[in-house]
Amino acid sequence: MKKNLLFLILFVLSNFCFAQKNNRFIDSIRVKYRIPEVSYAVVSSDSILEIAALGNKRINTNLKADLSDRFRLGSITKTVTSYIAAILVKEGKIKWDTKFFDLYPELKPNSNPLTYNFTLKDFLTFRANLGVWSYGNETPTQKEIKGNDQQQRYEFIKWFFKQNTVLEKQDIYWSNPSYVAAGLMLEKTSGKSYETLVKELGSDLKIDFDFGQPNLKDQNQPWGHDENLKPEKPALNYKLNWLSSAGNINVNLPDYCKFTQMQLQGLLGKSKVLTAEDFNLMHYGLPEFSFGWNSEINEKSHLRYSFHNGSPGTFLTKVYICESIDKAFIIFSNVQSEETDKGLMLILDELQRKYGG
Repeated sequence: MKKNLLFLILFVLSNFCFAQKNNRFIDSIRVKYRIPEVSYAVVSSDSILEIAALGNKRINTNLKADLSDRFRLGSITKTVTSYIAAILVKEGKIKWDTKFFDLYPELKPNSNPLTYNFTLKDFLTFRANLGVWSYGNETPTQKEIKGNDQQQRYEFIKWFFKQNTVLEKQDIYWSNPSYVAAGLMLEKTSGKSYETLVKELGSDLKIDFDFGQPNLKDQNQPWGHDENLKPEKPALNYKLNWLSSAGNINVNLPDYCKFTQMQLQGLLGKSKVLTAEDFNLMHYGLPEFSFGWNSEINEKSHLRYSFHNGSPGTFLTKVYICESIDKAFIIFSNVQSEETDKGLMLILDELQRKYGG
């Protein structure tokens, strides 16, 4: 009994010292690469192995980082949208090969004929040859898109499908509007708004998902920063709503750990909701990008990873999953720049090295 207790104490102290050493390294990277806040975690399918929040919620303030801090996920939102789609497919409410205009036939006559056969699978896997569109695009204007949140997304896609699609052949078309279209299909078949679908998923997983800038509801939450470290003031951004299913979720790190652990559990065949085959389809079903997840072989470890990066303008987020070692690495920051990305990749490399990834 005494030996077991001593072993437990030594194990806890060893892990604590290990995490403290990682904290010092990661904070040094944060300072060197001018990142106001970094929150990071290493998880297995059933445990949080390491988690910390370092720095400040807003530059030049005393608002210290905290694990309750919320970050805009940016395109990591697509991992949530794809999972909701997989649930609805499992429930028989929609099929992967359901065509967009089967659900919205009224939009077909005025849409580009090249869009007629696009399916839910095409949208979620970026195989629909659609052009790019993001927060920086000037058209359409707010005056052109009317109605409540759902109606605005409908009007946006109505406008977008009238435009020219990408004509040159590509393996993958990195188009945010693909996920807007997919979100509309999920809304139609479920009879619920995208926001409701996300909130219901959050309720099931005990995750508090929200939308938009974290500092809009609470100015003591993290502020996003641009490449010049200018803080983004709280504001309603109508374009964020248009891209809700592509990149508008915000969440704190402990809660996104739960979502990531659920993905790991699924890949390991431990999910009670979907099969291991379902999860493998989502993460690895197609080359390079499947249903919300990129995939690659790590050059150093030669291990297979699924991953996604979020870059919504003033935040930068990363999640990397490796089921073969039952580990996932999550890094959130409240600034977006090339310099920040270099710093976060150094953090990721160090964590992977120390945890066998």
